[in-house]
Amino acid sequence: MGGWVAGYARREKMECSVQVRYSVAFKRQVVGELESGRFRSIEEARAHYGIGGSETVRRWLERMGRNDLMPKVVRVEKPGEAREIVELKKQIRQLQQALGQTQLKNVLNESLLEIACERLGTDVETFKKKADTKRLCRPGGGAGSR
Repeated sequence: MGGWVAGYARREKMECSVQVRYSVAFKRQVVGELESGRFRSIEEARAHYGIGGSETVRRWLERMGRNDLMPKVVRVEKPGEAREIVELKKQIRQLQQALGQTQLKNVLNESLLEIACERLGTDVETFKKKADTKRLCRPGGGAGSR
């Protein structure tokens, strides 16, 4: 097939995406029904009318100045809990940093081991097996000696 014919054939095979546009009257109706209490939640209104997009009705409420109809999140915490959360997040960052450094050292050690084994003329797995055997045969070199 020629250039434009092949392009046309490819376009015909692609699925068309449908973008739904809601009228202002429809948006006002949905918001009005939320105001009147017909629907207990935004999700219930979305399901009833088959409105796609989890943020669609929320945007309508915001644009119409009806933020009061949106669900609220109320956080109740014990005294000192916020400080504890900050400390735990700090600890997580420190642990992630330490893990990263440990992983970096491990990669470096593996590379050094590969170089050493190459210079010795042996492969890494054979070297590791011999090293484990020697460690296990040594007095006090068993599994719980570390």
